Amino acid sequence: MITDDISRGEACLLCFEDEQATATAAADAAGLPLGVISRHRFPDGELRLKLPQALPAQVVLWRSLHHPNQKLVELLLAAQTARTLGARHLTLVAPYLAYMRQDMAFNPGEAVSQRIVGQFLAGLFDSLITVDPHLHRVVTLDEAVPVNDAVVLSGAPLLADHAASRRNAPLLMGPDEESAQWVGLAAGRHGWDHAVCRKLRRGDHDVSIELPALPVAGRAVVLMDDVASSGHTVAQATRQLLAAGAASVDLAVTHALFAADAVQLIRDAGVGEIWSTDCIAHPTNAVSVVPAVAAVLRQLTGSDGPAPR
Repeated sequence: MITDDISRGEACLLCFEDEQATATAAADAAGLPLGVISRHRFPDGELRLKLPQALPAQVVLWRSLHHPNQKLVELLLAAQTARTLGARHLTLVAPYLAYMRQDMAFNPGEAVSQRIVGQFLAGLFDSLITVDPHLHRVVTLDEAVPVNDAVVLSGAPLLADHAASRRNAPLLMGPDEESAQWVGLAAGRHGWDHAVCRKLRRGDHDVSIELPALPVAGRAVVLMDDVASSGHTVAQATRQLLAAGAASVDLAVTHALFAADAVQLIRDAGVGEIWSTDCIAHPTNAVSVVPAVAAVLRQLTGSDGPAPR
């Protein structure tokens, strides 16, 4: 619930107006008062933020980091202002965590953005909660973002349960090798067959897919991944699965980035249903990470439970 006197109590949750619906649900479930940060954009693109006038010692800031570049500046301004207004411990809830894929310099001169952005966030926040971060060579979140408490949740079990309600014993498949961790977790929950495709990427929109040896003819296939962005990898995999005799192909994805015409591209390739979590608000959202995040927030903040209505 939103309150004018947010400084009362031990903790609160702050959000921006474009994520107010999800943040309100999380605040209510975690038993935290909610404050909304207002923004004004000047003609030259600079931002003016306004936070509640006084804050409790523990502050949680909800900000999913799709379209990250402006949002990272927002976090800089909001976090440092929160410290001046009474916050002593800051937790960032970033259901989608940007800049995690570039964990090394693949070519001479490249910025290792994971390391840089991770250090930037660690300089602002004491704790971090995220969902299915795109970690590859770096195994744990606290290696990428060295905060005191780095909590990783997963959308895979939620998506698996939803898929189970929609399809009978589907074949779960990842569009590339990097999806293996989420596919394995989800398949193990229900004892499903699972496999991953092999991907060769030559550019952002130029990929080729090699299907695994596991037979797909007559099977209901669910493609699962942490992120769907351009849609080209999913589209390639779908066309090949249908050509190999799959009865149907659906898509389950934690982070529905879906740039430009990605959804249409995927549907044109033959994908039936698309299910995503609400880490990023999108019409395909089918399951919510809010209960899982709220449970962690109750532990971190010492809240007793859902806020009274």
